[in-house]
Amino acid sequence: MLLIAAAAALFVSCGKKGAMTGDNSYPVQTVSKQSATLQSTYPAVIRGIQDVEIRPKVAGFITKICVKEGQAVKAGQLLFVIDNVTYEAAVRQAQAAVNTASASLNTAKLTYENSKKLFANKVIGAYEMQSAQNSYESAEAQLAQAKAALTSAKENLSFCYVKSPANGVVGTLPYKVGALVSSSSAQALTTVSNISTMEVYFSMNEKEMLEMAKNAGGMADAITNYPPVHLLLADGTTYQHAGKVAKVSGVIDQATGSVQMIAQFPNPEHLLKSGGSGSIVVKRTDSAAVVIPKSCAVELQDKHFVYVLGDGNKVKYTEITVEPQNDGVNYIVTGGLKPGDKYVTNGITKLTDGAQITPITPDEYAKRIKQAEGMGAMQK
Repeated sequence: MLLIAAAAALFVSCGKKGAMTGDNSYPVQTVSKQSATLQSTYPAVIRGIQDVEIRPKVAGFITKICVKEGQAVKAGQLLFVIDNVTYEAAVRQAQAAVNTASASLNTAKLTYENSKKLFANKVIGAYEMQSAQNSYESAEAQLAQAKAALTSAKENLSFCYVKSPANGVVGTLPYKVGALVSSSSAQALTTVSNISTMEVYFSMNEKEMLEMAKNAGGMADAITNYPPVHLLLADGTTYQHAGKVAKVSGVIDQATGSVQMIAQFPNPEHLLKSGGSGSIVVKRTDSAAVVIPKSCAVELQDKHFVYVLGDGNKVKYTEITVEPQNDGVNYIVTGGLKPGDKYVTNGITKLTDGAQITPITPDEYAKRIKQAEGMGAMQK
């Protein structure tokens, strides 16, 4: 009975159960290719598809604020009114100048027409005729100048009525009625964000970008064929709508060695807000991946090792490379193991490099564990 209890104690797997059986048997699994879903995660910043800073073009005091923070507005909708008394006076003055210039032009035109008749009848000479013509042309130029000044004055007056350049949502309103603002003010009057579609900015390193472009036959095709991306929100939930990569920066950031990518997401519920943060999740399927349980590997100083069965049933402590992202249960192996290799699945903490074992199948190992557990229960 003591021998049976001792044998049962040896039936443990990695850590909790151990794996070594009384006859030095270890379960061995053959590497095969299988389908696996790979996933990469990138920090991201959320922006509206069009974020427009609203700034005044003229200086003056704000006399009216026509919107509230968070309000949806249409293109052309009035947002602010800036004190316009000075600009209205400028328009009236410019209009008076136009009237004066127009009257002067009419007088010059009459003089010129009369001079042409007198010149034709040889009543006046060429000098008088040329002087009348010059006066007429000068009056025309003065009227054009006055009209241009009137147009400028009217435009400055229109700048007192600050309107939204696009459809969107109003951001913060840092200025109140009575505040003095100008085109040189440090803060914008507000920001209008078009959030019907959101642009999510994330960065990919240069190596990944080059591989993506080479595999697709060019950057344009790489963007077109890029798989749908998902957005992990700040609260840990996944945004319900998938996104599509729309643009890639043509310049590599020398400070970080990364390339900025922009994915567009529909935002019909207006859940996403400009300025928010999250993570872009890119999923892709590999139909010929090598997948092993995490419990079969030893992690040491950011490296991963498995025991591979070699000649003479001796195990070799072998380093493998794995995908950085995993599901918490399995590793996707990218190097160090190939189809047909055999690796120890349990009891790896009791093995050493070069140890000779008796390989058994995982099913046989499971049966022995079950039998040992049953014997242990009978002893109790």
